[in-house]
Amino acid sequence: MSVQAVKRPIDPAHDPANLVEVRNLVKHFPVMGGFFRRQVASVKAVDGVSFDIRKGETFGLVGESGCGKTSTGRVVLRLEPATSGKVLFEGEDVMKATPNRVREMRREMQIIFQDPYGSLNPRMNIGDIVGEPLVIHKLAKGAELTNRVAKLLDVVGLAKSHMYRYPHEFSGGQRQRIGIARALALNPKLVVADEPVSALDVSIQSQILTLLEALQKEFGLTYLIIAHGLNVVKYISDRVAVMYLGKVVEIGTSEKLFASPQHPYTEALLSAIPIPNPEAKRERIILEGDVPSPVNPPKGCRFHTRCPYAFDLCREKEPELLQLENNHWVACHLRTEKIAG
Repeated sequence: MSVQAVKRPIDPAHDPANLVEVRNLVKHFPVMGGFFRRQVASVKAVDGVSFDIRKGETFGLVGESGCGKTSTGRVVLRLEPATSGKVLFEGEDVMKATPNRVREMRREMQIIFQDPYGSLNPRMNIGDIVGEPLVIHKLAKGAELTNRVAKLLDVVGLAKSHMYRYPHEFSGGQRQRIGIARALALNPKLVVADEPVSALDVSIQSQILTLLEALQKEFGLTYLIIAHGLNVVKYISDRVAVMYLGKVVEIGTSEKLFASPQHPYTEALLSAIPIPNPEAKRERIILEGDVPSPVNPPKGCRFHTRCPYAFDLCREKEPELLQLENNHWVACHLRTEKIAG
């Protein structure tokens, strides 16, 4: 029986316009200690995250290092098991899928890793690396496999002759193109790109982003772009979610979020973006203190220890992610209090 013929359980709350729906996703990593190496605490990497990714869009996930972006992406693909919550892919709960079903879903969900130097097996040539997904899923072999790998390399701007070379013979930008070709081998619907250009020279970053945009149009891809560089997200994303200490604090269209940020944390992040015009002035918002530990996050709003606008309610009650206007959501008592007023 083909994959298409399998009857999949569809969640009744599923919106057909969405490819991915994340609901109250939680991922805690155990901290072991003591003589018997028992669990003494948990790292709350992802702690109640919800968002949707619409079919054909590019959804950006941004925040400081350690805020839970990469963990969210890995759990969405079920590379890591969730502690709790739902991840619906075309209405099917990825977390409840059987191992065989997850293997089938791998054809439709792929990842581009952050490190183009560490994500390619140095003992395999490029043809074997790019063709490996096709071999694993028994989709091609022999001459057909060679032809499909050659076409994939051509799509990402590499030559057929590169099939017989090894990763150490390529630059960082070329290695990332190889990683992109591998991700496209199975013709997926969703591609998670985890910091796809952060390890590359600035001159190469724009080339890779332009390539990702072109591939999206050609193959009808849906992207989840994970990044800490806001310029990258602004350039390529349709909508953006901002994370802080395991929580999503703001979601909006790229245009609205960058033009009119509503959460104080988002304001601070945007104030740090360099301005091309040296005569233009922008007030730089300097956040005091360090990011609290995800093992023991602050009570109430997790940002209140660094927020210049924090008041008593922020220290006592965790804000909900509420809709301010169409396609713009924020988790901030300061904003919701104004709405209520």
